[in-house]
Amino acid sequence: MSASVLFDAPGPKGRRRILIANVVGALIIAWLIFLVVSGLAGKGQMSPDKWAPLFTSNAWTNFFLPGLTNTLKAAAVSIVLSVAFGLIFGLGRLSEHKAWNWTSAVVVEFFRAVPVLLMMVFFNIFFARSGLVPGSEAPFWAVVVALTLYNGSVVAELVRSGVHNLPKGQREAGIAIGLTHSQSLRLVEVPQALVSMLPALIGQCVVILKDSALGYIIGYTEFLFYSRTFGAANANTLQGLLLAAAVFILINYTLTKLAEWVSRRLGSRGPRRTTPGEPAAVGLPVGLPGLPDTDADAGPRR
Repeated sequence: MSASVLFDAPGPKGRRRILIANVVGALIIAWLIFLVVSGLAGKGQMSPDKWAPLFTSNAWTNFFLPGLTNTLKAAAVSIVLSVAFGLIFGLGRLSEHKAWNWTSAVVVEFFRAVPVLLMMVFFNIFFARSGLVPGSEAPFWAVVVALTLYNGSVVAELVRSGVHNLPKGQREAGIAIGLTHSQSLRLVEVPQALVSMLPALIGQCVVILKDSALGYIIGYTEFLFYSRTFGAANANTLQGLLLAAAVFILINYTLTKLAEWVSRRLGSRGPRRTTPGEPAAVGLPVGLPGLPDTDADAGPRR
């Protein structure tokens, strides 16, 4: 019987207790769901008249699809900008230049500490009064900038931790072949760190998509905004919000499964086995700029 890192695998009695606890927990959850549904049915919230308007062409054409499009647009722009922001300031936190390292640390720690909603409100007022963007687009850019600054700071920390978790031999190998510290970061370490942190990066995309719903508070016409508007107009606000929750759960569940699939794919890649007498690879990417290509069959140089 294999043992886990933190605790031993349960025996027959332990597995029986876990099964009983799971069954009892499932029954309690089912009972609570029954109480909630019964209460809603008693107040007329489960009647077909409340749910039928959600599945009409008017609801999806004029409310749900435009709102979902705005949500996905804000999330997509924020994801791209967050990755760019995280790479720039993640490299800054790894830089040997003290001024750039210190500036990057201050920027990352500051925007990680400020609540996303507070930044959305601030930038919405700033864009609306400064005239940098048209007034109708101020909420969109406020959502994008706030999500970029917060999540980009998280990505920067992912980059920094990913590089620090690499074997020290990667940097030493880069230095040994004549690369500078910055070249080793850009050409050797960061590409490998990005591969290892890809599941966490996809998980951060889920956070960005969920946090885009906060744009409702500053008047951004995203999915939650249109769901509440449709519900208020048809006296079925609860049903509209439940539909919005179901759509968010479906999208986030898909992204989560994608992250798990990527994690399994990356975890299944072990070190390449070598035959006796074959030189071991040092782990550097092939074809680095400025380095001569070597023939794989030529063997080690003497």
